[in-house]
Amino acid sequence: MLRNKKTLFVVLFCAINFALSAYDVIGHRIIADIAYQHLNAATRNQVDKLLGKQGIIYEAGWADEIRSDEHYAYSYQWHYQNLKDSLTSKDLKFLLDHPKAEGEHLFFALDSLTGELGKNHNNEEALKFVIHFVGDLHQPMHLGRVDDLGGNKVMVKWFGVKSNLHRVWDSQLLESSKFSYSEYSAYLQNKFEPKRAKYQKFSLLQSVETVYSLRNQIYAYDLTTETNNYKYIYLFSDKLDEMLYLGGIQLANVLNGIYSK
Repeated sequence: MLRNKKTLFVVLFCAINFALSAYDVIGHRIIADIAYQHLNAATRNQVDKLLGKQGIIYEAGWADEIRSDEHYAYSYQWHYQNLKDSLTSKDLKFLLDHPKAEGEHLFFALDSLTGELGKNHNNEEALKFVIHFVGDLHQPMHLGRVDDLGGNKVMVKWFGVKSNLHRVWDSQLLESSKFSYSEYSAYLQNKFEPKRAKYQKFSLLQSVETVYSLRNQIYAYDLTTETNNYKYIYLFSDKLDEMLYLGGIQLANVLNGIYSK
């Protein structure tokens, strides 16, 4: 009986956590593919050695897949960083500089895992976590409010179907493009080529500031009363594109920084 209760708990716990996952696998693959195109030769060789040629793309969703394994329960809270409203750049810098200040969440995971990967360039598991969590960092609802679970409790209708704000940004807005991950990646790299040099100079803090700014815009727009979802796509699809592209460039920056040392 005790074993059955434990099994039930694990199943329910994982089910809840799947609802909190960031970009679906397509979004993570888009980010990973963009990153792969911007890895230097040494970094690309090391990543390919650990994950296989272009394995960065196919392993990008691994950290979500292992949520069904109770042995990785410690990582469930690493996928998000609940942020308060009205934080300043100074506040965000403090949280990045003190990644355990508000618990062991996304900032802590990125700080500790990049550190581990820097010490051991062959740490395949740390690499797969980093690939995924840089993607999570660029999903604005993963920097959401604690009281609504990053938008999971903000109930909306998406083209007549019950949904929530988190899911809209996880997958539904992304799916409106009808692109495959490779088509979307190519589209974004062409679209944002004029800004590539600028984004390649972004620090992690600048990326977080950009995502957090969009997060605030998302909360300011009341999607719960919106009846024309095409309007929402029109207003926010470019912002989503920017997050995906910036996520790819930032992931390349992180990995190049690690493997160039």
